[in-house]
Amino acid sequence: MPSPSPFDALALIGPTASGKTACALALAEALPVEIISIDSALVFRDMDIGTAKPSETERAQCPHHLIDIIDPTASYSAAAFREDALRLIGEIRARGHLPVLVGGTMLYLKALHDGLSELPQADPELRAEIDRAAREQGWPALHAELARLDPDAAARLKPNDAQRIQRALEIVRLSGKPLAENYARRDPTGDAPKMKILALEPAERGVLHERIAQRFDAMLRAGLVDEVRGLRERYRLSPELPAMRCVGYRQAWEHIDGGYGVAELRERGIFATRQLAKRQLTWQRKFAGEWSELQTFDCLRPDLVDVIRAAAQTV
Repeated sequence: MPSPSPFDALALIGPTASGKTACALALAEALPVEIISIDSALVFRDMDIGTAKPSETERAQCPHHLIDIIDPTASYSAAAFREDALRLIGEIRARGHLPVLVGGTMLYLKALHDGLSELPQADPELRAEIDRAAREQGWPALHAELARLDPDAAARLKPNDAQRIQRALEIVRLSGKPLAENYARRDPTGDAPKMKILALEPAERGVLHERIAQRFDAMLRAGLVDEVRGLRERYRLSPELPAMRCVGYRQAWEHIDGGYGVAELRERGIFATRQLAKRQLTWQRKFAGEWSELQTFDCLRPDLVDVIRAAAQTV
């Protein structure tokens, strides 16, 4: 690894099923790396199949961090990720290793790169009140309330986007100000690490969609539904928890409750995963227009691993 390096860490990002894990493990064969997960689902214990969590064999190839750190009943924020990632980058560098941040939770990466907005802290009582109202009235009614309080924020959200409507209402009610004004207030004390960012993007979206379908089918064969049943027996869960809002888990929960059969579970799960990939690519392209240290690579090219290895040598 060249020294001195202009970078503190390497980040490898991309949509789901783009090959991030394979590239990261290939780097571990060539460099003394430690992987920091940038994935809001991998933080949860006992959620292995639906998150495509690295296997024990894969995790034995090099140290992995921010995987299996909380129970599915808990929550983990972008602020918590930023704090943990900054600490880990320093510790890994002190060991003489290269921190490689890998994942597709783009909000986490943005928080690490750009710092955080000074948003109100989560209020459990208010959040529970919003959830109760949603159960009684439905999320479209809560979306209508948000439209009265903050029309611009509501216009960017779908009427059934439960997680974002909940947080938007929470912020607006606590602050008395629209979301745009809240997000404009940045934390000036954040010291972002210098990262070289390698972004994977498919030249042909259809091929990525095929990969997503194959991956979801593999999850179903591996026992995704039984995994969710086991989680419901082991923990006190509800469909409103962040863990059960993860793609695949939400659809399996609804299937278990008799909402639809296996065929529709598959259809809904694949569709939701494709939508997730679309959002990830939208974030990624926005980053590419703003961050000069980001390089984009076609994740479908046959020599991808070699190209990523070569790009990492300069970190």
